[in-house]
This record gives sequence, C-alpha cells and structure tokens, in this order.
Amino acid sequence: MKSYQFREYGGPLEPAERPTPEPTGTELLVRVHACGLCHSDLHLWQGYFEMGGGRKLDVRAVRELPFTLGHEIVGEVAAAGPDADGVAVGQRGVVFPWIGCGGCGFCDADREHLCHRPRALGTHLDGGFADHVIVPHPRYLFDFGDVPPALAGTYACSGLTAYSALRKAERWLEDQLVIIGAGGVGFAGIQLAKALFDAELIVVEVDDAKLDAARRAGAAHVVDAREDDAPRQLKKLTNGGCAAVVDFAGSSASTALGFRTVAKSGGLVVVGLLGGSLSVPLPLLVLKDLAVQGSDLGSLKEMAELMELVRAGCVDPIPYATRPMDEAEASLRDLEAGRVVGRVVLTV
Repeated sequence: MKSYQFREYGGPLEPAERPTPEPTGTELLVRVHACGLCHSDLHLWQGYFEMGGGRKLDVRAVRELPFTLGHEIVGEVAAAGPDADGVAVGQRGVVFPWIGCGGCGFCDADREHLCHRPRALGTHLDGGFADHVIVPHPRYLFDFGDVPPALAGTYACSGLTAYSALRKAERWLEDQLVIIGAGGVGFAGIQLAKALFDAELIVVEVDDAKLDAARRAGAAHVVDAREDDAPRQLKKLTNGGCAAVVDFAGSSASTALGFRTVAKSGGLVVVGLLGGSLSVPLPLLVLKDLAVQGSDLGSLKEMAELMELVRAGCVDPIPYATRPMDEAEASLRDLEAGRVVGRVVLTV
C-alpha cells in the first residue's frame, strides 16, 4: 500500500510503500477513495496546539513516527476479518475515526471520542492519507447514500463536530444563532443549522471569501470581525445579545467576541482550535448567568443521526475542492496560510 507520511514534525509528507495489511478478527481493510483535510491535521503535523501567552500543548507523544494523517475517510471494503459480520466486500462507507479503547467509562457510555486511551485513525493510528486503512469494526462504517464520496468523507469530522456543537447550543437557542468562523467546520455548522433549526443565522468571519460564501449559503447577516465596530454590529443585530453563540474558530479574539455577544442566561459553545486563551471577568459570568462550554468531536450515536440527515438530503453541501493525494503537503500549507474555503479533499 502507498501512503503519505511525515518522519519529523513539520517535515515533508513523503510517499511510502509497505505491505497492504490483512484484516483480522472484526477488522475491515478499507480501500480509500478520498480523505478530507482538516485544520487539526495541521496541528498534528506541527506537533502542538497554541495555548496563548507563548505556551504550546505538545501532542507529539501519542503517535509513532513515521505517521500517516487523515481522519475524514471515505472508501469501500476491500477485505474483512473472519469475525466482521454484516458487511460485504465492495460496500462503501464513511469511516467514523474517533475510536476509543473499548474498556473505559467513556467508551461504555457511547462517548468513545472522549476516551483517555484513544485509537483514533489519523490522529493516534495511521489514517487516510493512503490508499488503504484498517478499521477495527463494521460499526464504524456509515452508508452515505447518493452523496458524492469526496463530500461524504467530510462528515466524519467537520460535519460531526459541527453537529455535536449545535446540539449542545440548542439548549439556549431562541430565534437567532451566532456562528463565529466559517472555515470547514464552521461552514458545516451553517449548513447543519439550516437543517436543524428555524433560526436566523448571523455569521462572523475575518475573510472576505468566507463572508461571501456564508452570505450565499443563506446567512441572514454577516459581520466582518476585522471592523472596529463588529461588537456593536452584533449587539444591534441581536437586540443586545444572542442566547446561543457557537465559536467555530477558537482563537483568543473570536472567543472574546463570542463572550461579549452572548445574552444574559445564554451560552457560548467553543469548538475551534486555532488556539489562545480567554480572559473572563468572573463577576460578569455570574451576574449575566452565562455558560461557556467546549465541544470536542462527536459520538458514534451523533454520527448515526447526522448521516441519517445526510442520506435524506436535508444537509446542503459545504464548498469543497478535490486534489490528488500527492498534493497533501501543499494543501496543508494552503490551509495554514488561510487559502482554503470549505474543505480540500484528497483523492486516490
């Protein structure tokens, strides 16, 4: 099999040839058709997340090098282990990559995406920047109906992460929803919010192309966060504040703006991982009865709910562009430079 791996953090993604693995037990060997490129791939490639104040969260210890990135995987079953029931060779599917240890409290509670000993594909175990990948069990393969395969793979992370975050924000939702950040996950949030809620969407961004894309996707209002009066614009549009705000950027500036935008007794859900820190005036947190919640990925159950919506045709597509797998490194650098609207999907 062929894959694109890095041998040192931040180093080149180089082609590598090795024997194609044979599935055992309940495993599936999936022939990769396409794999989406996620912003977290960039952090994993660099080996850290920005924590603000010059601090970095080192994530290099959880994988062995050389390593194959890629967790938005779509493909077909090329072979199955002897104990893999209910699946056929040639069956297509989106791979749920957020696999846990199978024996902890999180895994037992159907929250294996939060497992302390994860075996996630493309983050802890070799992923989909390759022509084949091993999937531990058929339950991690989801039918994607008539959706184009290149788009279908994006639902394994950008779609699922957005879906889970919106479901968390739903407890505070009234007649408006503020979405901060319209990158890959944020744009999925826009499309899913239209499918899930009857609410006016207000989208905040710092990039002209993404602001235009959000407007074309149906946002009632777009706000350029680079403008000095952006907080004032949001206050005016929301009549003093919005009960539900979702920050899909996750930077110091975006989360601070989100905190200023939340209405009394409302909630801010932080999803993005651009990095930084948040300084919160504690009296305001109490006096305004505010909630700030993080949201990481999504569960297997939420993946099933999401894919049911997708198969039913309820979710408009995010913008995406396909590139050959050998452009993985160049695509990461484009993502790093902010030159990607929606998703880049690598095809085999």
